[in-house]
Amino acid sequence: MRRTGLLLLLVAFASAAFAQDSAAKTSFVSENIDKTVEPCVDFYQFACGNWLAKHPIPADRATYGVGGMVFDQNLDALHEALEVAANPTTKRSPAERRVGDYYAACMDERGINTAGLSPLQPELARINALSTKAGLAAQIAHMHALGMRDGTQFAQSGRAKSLFDFTAGLDDKDAKKLIPIVDAGGIGLPDRDMYVDDDARSKALREGYVKHVENMFKLLGETPEKAAADAKTVMAIETDLAKVSMTRTDRRDPNSIYHKMAVKELQALAPDFNWKAYFTAVGEPATQSANVREPNFVKGMNAAIQAHPLDHWKTYLKWHLVHASVAAGPLLPTKFVDENFDFYGKQLTGAKQMRPRWKRCIASADASLGEDLGILFLEKKFGPESKQRMDTMVANLEKALANDIQSLDWMGAETKKAAMVKFHGITNKIGYPEHPRTYPFAVIRRTIPLANWWSVAGDDLKWTLARIHKPANKSEWQMTADTLNAYYDPQMNNINFPAGILQPPYFSKDNDDAINYGAIGGVIGHELTHGFDDQGAQYDAEGNLRDWWTPEDEQKFKERASCIVDEYNTFTVKDPANPDKPIHLNGKLTLGENAADNGGLRIAYNALEDSLGGKEQPLIDGFTPEQRVFLGWGTVWCNNYRDQAAALQAKTNEHSVSKYRVLGVVQNMPEFQKAFSCKAGQPMVAAKACRIW
Repeated sequence: MRRTGLLLLLVAFASAAFAQDSAAKTSFVSENIDKTVEPCVDFYQFACGNWLAKHPIPADRATYGVGGMVFDQNLDALHEALEVAANPTTKRSPAERRVGDYYAACMDERGINTAGLSPLQPELARINALSTKAGLAAQIAHMHALGMRDGTQFAQSGRAKSLFDFTAGLDDKDAKKLIPIVDAGGIGLPDRDMYVDDDARSKALREGYVKHVENMFKLLGETPEKAAADAKTVMAIETDLAKVSMTRTDRRDPNSIYHKMAVKELQALAPDFNWKAYFTAVGEPATQSANVREPNFVKGMNAAIQAHPLDHWKTYLKWHLVHASVAAGPLLPTKFVDENFDFYGKQLTGAKQMRPRWKRCIASADASLGEDLGILFLEKKFGPESKQRMDTMVANLEKALANDIQSLDWMGAETKKAAMVKFHGITNKIGYPEHPRTYPFAVIRRTIPLANWWSVAGDDLKWTLARIHKPANKSEWQMTADTLNAYYDPQMNNINFPAGILQPPYFSKDNDDAINYGAIGGVIGHELTHGFDDQGAQYDAEGNLRDWWTPEDEQKFKERASCIVDEYNTFTVKDPANPDKPIHLNGKLTLGENAADNGGLRIAYNALEDSLGGKEQPLIDGFTPEQRVFLGWGTVWCNNYRDQAAALQAKTNEHSVSKYRVLGVVQNMPEFQKAFSCKAGQPMVAAKACRIW
């Protein structure tokens, strides 16, 4: 289980620096402000209006924001490094050779088009050779080894999971060791609800998806009639799997996806699938038990195996083979890549054109050889000073969180004591892994890019299996060093900030303390607060799923969480399929992120106030430090969306769309209302303010 989000980090500096040259500081946020709007009426437009107007969404994007600017800067650094690493005549380290040759093979569009479907033919033949359903277990194991599972360490968004998912993870009730995990999967649309909802948008996406699958089968050489029939077969099987899958909201309760059982119990759930044969074929014959996250899915999967003939399953497997192959990057002929973009890019997110090939090849390299790519990034963009200064700021925010917990009037002494035990157990990882992976079983050649992807996937599976039943390694990372993101891991009880997010403009010597505390400080506070959100609060200091709350305090926590759910349920985005009926955010799905946003900025604000020590500070750009901390937070989330992308995020993502990550927080904070002299009844003053932390 992990926590992620487009979160922006900064590094720290002493308040003395602020006092020394505050008048000379420039403010990145001042250029973004729309002064035609009152901050107490629409703070998001006030903080971001000019930036949004000056930065329309590029044709190859579904969204574009301040984070997108940093992402582009990171890509440019990686591009420069990869062009050097891809040159076989230069002296290269093993990491440079692997990722350089991978990138070079991906960039060879002419060679990929010339090879055509030849890389897929052995795999298609293997599927065609299936003679009984009993062979499904070994075939699924083989496809999982080719990367058709979501359990890979740095899983690419939307990675196809053939039939179900398999990985390893910490035991929720015994976080000192890793165990096998069997999970739901097997669908090609981003969310199970898209298969079952009756709204106009879901129906249109289903129609578009079936047509897309049909077009892909045509590209494989099928007649129009057979391709159409096969697409319907795929949709029928995937719909069966979607119907027995849990919703994203239901999965937010960690107890709902913890069902540790013996393999014989797993076999009883799905007697038509040979689990022993699967574990043997995948390379884990000694498995005695596993966490079966969704037992009802496994039962439903068995029913689907019974209901559909073998030929239908062969069709399904062929689709997942080609779908996973084209989702891995531009590793198949151009006609497949174009068709994939027509649905997953244009229709699903509203993007107008594909990103340049070099950007897509970097994404593919990052999803496969992420730690190699991270080494290249660190050499370009991250030094020891940044790491040291980040450590300082995290310490300041942690002090503020400790004070916040101790000062809560709704939490009793017994629960506070347990909360502080957990707080003191939180550890920090800044910048990059101490011991990056080396991919010893991966064979990378400059000739067959799809084979490179499969080889790295096989290496990743071996790495995953080797960790099962062994002690947890708390030095491991769930993101690459170049990632523009951050996360809290409740089972490791640590916060993690990759170097990719520790970049300008979110950290700059030209930002003053208040802006930095609002921007990066709010994000540090966000990650710390995740340890105490609706999910994180169910894990103790050791990372075990255990109730450490008194019944009275747990009830008070739930009441306060319910306030946030109700608040965010009122926020809406446009439905491109039905403009007259907007889509409401899912307050339950986004509860953890919303709670972390609210708690994180409050912690950052308090940390800034502590650093100022009550001393009067000069105005910068006409704003007080208290006003600037909120402007720093607002600027972090300046982001333009296409209607399709906003609708997709509202339906499927645990993070609220950017606008409401700002408005939902500031309207709950009396500190904001005091800073900007807001009056009761104005939009940025909630009629019922919500607060947990």
